[in-house]
Amino acid sequence: MVKENSGFSRRKFLCQVGKIGGASAVLGATGAMDLFLPENASANAEKDINLNTKKPDKNSSYMLLNVRLESGYKYENGLVAATETVLRNLHIVNGKIIRILDTNAQYNKNLECYNAKGMLLLPSFRDMHIHLDKTYYGGPWKAAHTRKNGIFDMIALEQTLLLELLPTAQERAEKLIELILSYGSTYVRSHCNIDPVVGLKNLENLKKALINYSDKISHEIVAFPQHGLLRSNVEGLMREAMKLGVTHVGGLDPTLVDGNMEKSLNTMVQIAADYNAGIDIHLHEGGETGIKAIRLLADLTEQAGLQGKVTISHAFSLASLSSGEDVEMADRLASLGISIASSVPIGKSVMPIPLLLERKVNVMLGNDSITDHWDPFGIGDTLQKAHLAAQLYGWKNEYNLSRAISLATGGITPLNESGKQIWPKAGDEATAVLVPASCSAEAVARLPKRTAVLHKGALASGVLETI
Repeated sequence: MVKENSGFSRRKFLCQVGKIGGASAVLGATGAMDLFLPENASANAEKDINLNTKKPDKNSSYMLLNVRLESGYKYENGLVAATETVLRNLHIVNGKIIRILDTNAQYNKNLECYNAKGMLLLPSFRDMHIHLDKTYYGGPWKAAHTRKNGIFDMIALEQTLLLELLPTAQERAEKLIELILSYGSTYVRSHCNIDPVVGLKNLENLKKALINYSDKISHEIVAFPQHGLLRSNVEGLMREAMKLGVTHVGGLDPTLVDGNMEKSLNTMVQIAADYNAGIDIHLHEGGETGIKAIRLLADLTEQAGLQGKVTISHAFSLASLSSGEDVEMADRLASLGISIASSVPIGKSVMPIPLLLERKVNVMLGNDSITDHWDPFGIGDTLQKAHLAAQLYGWKNEYNLSRAISLATGGITPLNESGKQIWPKAGDEATAVLVPASCSAEAVARLPKRTAVLHKGALASGVLETI
C-alpha cells in the first residue's frame, strides 16, 4: 500500500475518530454501525428479510443465490479507478463452496435456497488480539480505571477485580463472542489471564464459552501472564495451562515488568518449545528497551525452530526505529515469520504498519480491550480497525482501500494485487460475510452492516432470506 497524502493531518484524523467514538458511546455498537451504511446500498436491508425459522447449519446442502463477487479492477490511465463485480449463485455443501454458477445456470430447485439479494460476499474477519476472559461488556457501564503508576496500578487493581468478575466471566465472554460475530469475525485469538489471583479459573470459563460457540467461531487461546511471568512466579501455572489445550504462550514486558529480559524471554520460549506451541507476547515497552527485546526474541525464535509461530503484540518500539533500521528490522521479522498484532493505536508515535506490509511482515489486527478496566472504547469490529488504519495512513483511493481489507481477513482478499479473482473458489470453506456494499473498498471506507455471517457454511450471525 502506498501512502497517498504525506501531509495527512493527525488533528483531522483525531477529530474523525472522535466522531466515531462519540457515536459508538451514544448509540451503542449497533447504532453506531448504522452511521456507516453505504449511500448506494439499502440501509434497511434486514427490514425486507423474511425471518423464516430455517437457517443453514454446518451439515447443510443449500444454494446461496444472487451473491455479488468481485471480479476485477477497472483501470483509467493505468490506475485502478473502480472494482468490477458479478452476480453468482453458490452451492454450499457441508461447509464448503462446491460450485459457483452463473445466475442463469440450472441448479437443483429441491435444495434449500437463500437469497443474498445482490449483497457483496467478503471473507469473514479475524480478531487476532482480544481479551474475552475479562470484560465489563454485558454488565453495567463502567469507565476505565485511572492510572497513576501505569501497568503496575492495573496489576494491583486485578488483585480484587478479577475475583469480582469471575462469577460472570463465562456469561460475559459469550456475550462478547456474540458481539464480534455480529461484526463478522469468525476467528478469534483470545488472551486469557494466568495469574496467582484466579489461577486457571478464567481459562476454564473461557474454554466453556468457546465450546458453546464452536459451530460459529474458531479460536486460539494465549496463556497470558498479565501480572508478569517472572514477577508473579507463574511458570508452573503456565505449563498447566498448556496441558489444557492452550495454543500460545504469552508474555509481558520482560524488562519493565519482569525485570530480567533474558530470563523472561528464555522462559517463555522454553515453555513454547516444550509444548510445541506458538508465542504471542505483549510488548508495550518503547524505545531501545523494546527493540532489544524484539531482537533477542528473533534470535531465540531462530534457535528454537519456532519460525512462523511467534507474534509480537503491540510492539510499540518499532515506531521509534530510524530510517534504515526499520527496514532491517522488518526484513528480520519477515524472514522468521514473526507476526505483529496491532489494534491500530492512536498516539504520539505512529506504528509503521505500511512499511511492515511492504516488507512482507504478517500484520494482524485485533480489538484488544472491549469495555473493560483498561479501555472503554473497543466496539468489537475488526473491519473498523482496518478502516482506522486506512484513515491513519491515508489509504483513500480504490486500490489501497481494497487491499486494506486484508488486514481484517487474515490476508485473504477477493482479488490479488493485479486484479485477478482469487476468492472464493470451489472447494473453499463457506466462511464469509454478506454486506450491503458494492466492493471491498466501499466496505472498508463505509463500514456497512453485516447482514449475514457464515462460519463453515453455518449461519453464525444475522439473517438470510429463504426462497
